[in-house]
Amino acid sequence: MITRLARYAPLCVALACAWLPTARAGTVVELSASASRPAANDRFHAQLYLEASAADAAEVAHRLNRELGEALRIARQARNVTVRSGNQQAYPVFNREQKIESWRMRGELLLEAGDPAALSAAVTALQQQRLALSGIGQQPAPATRKQAEEGATEDAIRAFEMRAGQIAKTLGKAYKIKRLSIAQENMAPPLLRGVAMAMEAKARAPMPLEAGESQVSVSVHGEIELAD
Repeated sequence: MITRLARYAPLCVALACAWLPTARAGTVVELSASASRPAANDRFHAQLYLEASAADAAEVAHRLNRELGEALRIARQARNVTVRSGNQQAYPVFNREQKIESWRMRGELLLEAGDPAALSAAVTALQQQRLALSGIGQQPAPATRKQAEEGATEDAIRAFEMRAGQIAKTLGKAYKIKRLSIAQENMAPPLLRGVAMAMEAKARAPMPLEAGESQVSVSVHGEIELAD
């Protein structure tokens, strides 16, 4: 008899659980908070370009590569400056009859440094080699940005907890956090093309660069459940 009842024990347990009242979910409130911290712009970037034209595509490529190679050699002599090749583009030039009469090619060099004076001197040396400056910018180095992000994240979480506590206190209820997400705003700094064009008009003198600050922002979104 006991053995026969044991066969139905799991079913009895399942039915008993179904009869138990389910816990009511409390009121769910969505909220968000954000915080920002300044980060020093301790990395400087410059973009320079060189153009060449010739009647033959192979000839213009050879000419541009030769001049860019010489520019790379000069740029690598600068201390505390990292240099690399950028984009290269070639396109035909058409005459009135819409026939190709020549080819034009453009190549870029990208410079980066933590020392603004070193970057300024390297740019000036390359401008003397017929390269033109198309843009310059600054931003926090990865380690600097990370430190600011960590601080901003702590501030945003505290702000979220403060708002949640205020809501629960106002309604006279306890709360618990159901969901939490953290988003960091990573925006690439634009190249200052207007400044670069003004510098091109000057007599190839070393440009003054001054580091500023960038605001690193972190947002926290989530849900809290109020106890009924």
